[in-house]
Amino acid sequence: MLPFLLLALILMFMANLLLGSVDIPVRDVFTILLGGEGEREVWSSILFDSRLPQACTALLAGAAISVSGLILQTLFGNPLAGPEVLGVNSGAGLGVAVVMLLSHGFLAIGNSGLSGHAAILSGAFAGAMLIISVILFLSSFLRNKVFLLIAGVAISYLTSSLISVLNYVATAEGVHSYLIWGMGSFSAVSPEQLPLFASLLSMLLVCSMLMVKPLNAFLLGDLYARNLGVNVKVARFLLLCITGLMTAVVTAYCGPVAFLGLAVPHLARLSMSSGDHRMLLPSTMLVGGCVALLCNILTILPGESGLLPLSAITPLIGAPVIIYVILRDRAL
Repeated sequence: MLPFLLLALILMFMANLLLGSVDIPVRDVFTILLGGEGEREVWSSILFDSRLPQACTALLAGAAISVSGLILQTLFGNPLAGPEVLGVNSGAGLGVAVVMLLSHGFLAIGNSGLSGHAAILSGAFAGAMLIISVILFLSSFLRNKVFLLIAGVAISYLTSSLISVLNYVATAEGVHSYLIWGMGSFSAVSPEQLPLFASLLSMLLVCSMLMVKPLNAFLLGDLYARNLGVNVKVARFLLLCITGLMTAVVTAYCGPVAFLGLAVPHLARLSMSSGDHRMLLPSTMLVGGCVALLCNILTILPGESGLLPLSAITPLIGAPVIIYVILRDRAL
């Protein structure tokens, strides 16, 4: 199945390069990508300055946020766990809001320097890890899966309230910057920012692949994991740090990407029919990349009229998957 998913990913990536408000012939697209010149000079600029960075961003962001969801579902033993349900996305958003709004909108991913990037990423990571720590603490008391999900939803509402308060006291420029960021977009990463973005997420995805053995052990429970020689506390801490960092990077650059972290792991399980993370983790990356690339194509449907917000597209794909999972397993 992995070769088919890889082929689907390549086709979706090429579709992102071919489709857009400007019609570029297929032959010219391949000519430009191979270092030649198209019939029009502006086509090279469109491909290398817009479509290619956007496609790479969607691929990496989709893979990262989907793997984050898979890790959380495994660690908490809950098929409905995910960065958005447990409030991790909201926590990262709160961190971004604190940095962006209190800086009066001057610090934003799209127009700030290296120090601005570092501040926003640090804020997003701090917010994500704060929520993960709270959820981890609550999970030691709330053994019921539903109660833990309710706690996550409550935390999401709490962070949303804090963000509303920050919006109330912020300047108009800060509110505008945060509003644009909150709509979500894979086009926010410029060609100059792409190397850093790609390096961070690629490194974190490789780190998640190195944690396959502990993830498989956690499927059997903490006691069995210890008997298999896994240092449960260290492994859980490392996995949560990887999850927090991936969620923070994606959220800081692309805005809140909802439902992918929750839905894509289930799509990967359906495609692989296996719970073994040696196969499930790479398939989640591939499916996540495919779904994110599809969402990116859907955002450009208005054409010259503009882009649809990413936050309006991802629920259209993710929500039906979650409804199907709930109906399939009514004992959740």
